[in-house]
Amino acid sequence: MRAYERLLQYVKVYTTSCEKSEDTPSTKRQFDLAGMLRDELCSLGVQDVRMDEKCYVYGSIPAAPGCENAPAIGFIAHIDTAPDFSGEHVSPRVIEHYDGGDVKLGESGRVLSAKDFPHLPSLAGRTLIVTDGSTLLGADDKAGVAEIMTLAEELLKEDVPHGKICIGFTPDEEVGRGADAFDVKGFGADFAYTVDGDAENQIEYENFNACAAEVTFRGFAVHPGSSKDTMVNASLAAMEFNAMLPSGDTPRNTEGYEGFFHLCHMSGDVSEAKLEYIVRDHSAEMFECRKQTMRHITKLLQEKYGEQAVSLKLTEQYRNMKEKIEPCMHLITNAEQAIREAGMTPVTVPIRGGTDGARLSYMGLPCPNLGTGGHAFHGPYEHVTAEGMDKVVEVLKGIVKRYAAETSR
Repeated sequence: MRAYERLLQYVKVYTTSCEKSEDTPSTKRQFDLAGMLRDELCSLGVQDVRMDEKCYVYGSIPAAPGCENAPAIGFIAHIDTAPDFSGEHVSPRVIEHYDGGDVKLGESGRVLSAKDFPHLPSLAGRTLIVTDGSTLLGADDKAGVAEIMTLAEELLKEDVPHGKICIGFTPDEEVGRGADAFDVKGFGADFAYTVDGDAENQIEYENFNACAAEVTFRGFAVHPGSSKDTMVNASLAAMEFNAMLPSGDTPRNTEGYEGFFHLCHMSGDVSEAKLEYIVRDHSAEMFECRKQTMRHITKLLQEKYGEQAVSLKLTEQYRNMKEKIEPCMHLITNAEQAIREAGMTPVTVPIRGGTDGARLSYMGLPCPNLGTGGHAFHGPYEHVTAEGMDKVVEVLKGIVKRYAAETSR
């Protein structure tokens, strides 16, 4: 079975995670796909298959004869879809021999166009998979799941040299908790790759350092007619806080390695207000500066309005995996060579976000990220090609072969 055929099955299973839930997994519906994957792994002949109470699915393929001393390589993808846009009742459309032009997305009034997505003409001639415009597709990251599954099937059916292969599927990556309960030791890999990126020739091993910032403002509400030198308007104090941040350091104005402060949510009245940010930077030094900037603004407003008037809570989320990957650059060189052997030019790009692999790298499992062949994730314009997914499977197989040729590291 080709990878895209699996994808068409998986995207119809509703697996959207929930940021507000404190459970693991954050939504019980993720077990629906996890159970399917567990059963499919067993039917393929994968060994040591298990699904735990936290909705993590694991399995392994023993090393082929003569490859027992090769490093054990893991491949990981996540089963949840982003809560940014509806992931229920997904109805994918398959367009064979795509002409590279605009695509009307069902009756939604939305159009997938080259004006908005300039890479579309380069996909001409392929089999394009799109949404009907009312949901996201779920290729992030069910394309990665499908590609790993297809790799497993081909390794077990074909005479492909390989060391031990470890397979893992995680819940809740989209809400930043995909690695929370990952069993690194039980997984059994020496090194791993997440398959959770964009274009099929991409490799990512640099990501943002990240934290969440919650700023709470407590005002002093009195009648506005007699509030001279007395009232403290919490909402106005919140506006003042935001105005003191660098105005150009927002997602709209930054790219590449440039960091930002992103105001995600605001609420309030005279008595109390709250601002919620995410703070990002590739540079560890600049990341610390950004956090210190928020602390300094908090201090200034406390001096102005009172110590209890403003409070700042910073919550670390993940760190740049580059520090953990650089001692293991064979992960990158082997992936680059596998991409070349698949007839593509490898492209290494920084992630303007994070992956399960970033956290797993700091948990002792060096884990860069590979592309899935998908584009425009987290919304109704999400799309992927069957041929791009085939290329990813070819790349994964190429990586496996390269490590199988090694007896030790």
